[in-house]
Amino acid sequence: MLTYIKVFLVGGLLCAIGEALILKTKLTPARILVTYITAGVVLSAVGLYAPLVRFASAGATVPLTGFGHALAQGAISGVQENGLLGAFTGGLSATAGGIAAAIFFGFLAAMFFKPQPKD
Repeated sequence: MLTYIKVFLVGGLLCAIGEALILKTKLTPARILVTYITAGVVLSAVGLYAPLVRFASAGATVPLTGFGHALAQGAISGVQENGLLGAFTGGLSATAGGIAAAIFFGFLAAMFFKPQPKD
């Protein structure tokens, strides 16, 4: 039960920060998404995101900061396995499943729903 509470609190806090940025700043959602991914990479590179993942598991890996963390960890392990080339291929291979799922489900959504322009 405590695990669910930690997941909810950390994931909810990350989402609440994103919502506050949307409502209180002039940042576009795309810039906020890029900021979250970059924050995940930077926090992972300095060793601060892995303890958060151990503490909150899915609460830290599901939001976009977790995607940045996965990219960074993939690049690090890619460099250890393949040298400099691994810096470019490691992040993509580590996140390939998530990227493929996003493309597939985005395609399915496009098949069943008609997009409307924002007024």
